[in-house]
Amino acid sequence: MLDVFKFEAELRTELGKGQIRRLRKLNKVPAVIYGGGAAPVSVALDHNEVLKSLENEAVYSHVLSLNVDGKEEKIILKELQRHPSKPVIMHMDFQRVSSKAIRVHVPLHFINQDISAGVKKGGVVMHNMVDIEVTCLPDRLPEYIEVDLTHVDLGQTVHLSDLVVPEGVEIAVLAHGEEHDLPVAVIQATRAAEAAEEIVEE
Repeated sequence: MLDVFKFEAELRTELGKGQIRRLRKLNKVPAVIYGGGAAPVSVALDHNEVLKSLENEAVYSHVLSLNVDGKEEKIILKELQRHPSKPVIMHMDFQRVSSKAIRVHVPLHFINQDISAGVKKGGVVMHNMVDIEVTCLPDRLPEYIEVDLTHVDLGQTVHLSDLVVPEGVEIAVLAHGEEHDLPVAVIQATRAAEAAEEIVEE
């Protein structure tokens, strides 16, 4: 996967809550980079640039490029802390990318909802998940995973094991056994759909 997103950061030498408060007043986002066999590094990013980049969902499932005072790091976004009521990013965690497999949350794209068998009969699609955690090598990381609802009928459920993922990509939770094969989406019958079914049966 090509690097699409590039971030600029500066090293943070002064740590502590007081320094973090000062950074936020300067419209900076405190962050930490860890993993990859190297020591954790504290950095700061421009808040407006971060907020703009986060508008694109692909940033959450891409290998990113982070320039720290002239040194480039290949990273993924592992954790994001937002203010509970304001459009403010409080803190970010980045993990360095190496040749080893990584675990990343990838968004789900639900397709063909309007033409699905269940919706045509008056059903309503209920989404149980909006993303899933996958395990793969960095160059195999998908931008998103499609959930095709074309043939899903009334009352039917799409489970994790039903998803089609790219070669080399595994759904992390499925490694723990069949009991973790969770529902992703279901087409529920509305009262109107149930009434129509009863008429057909009669």
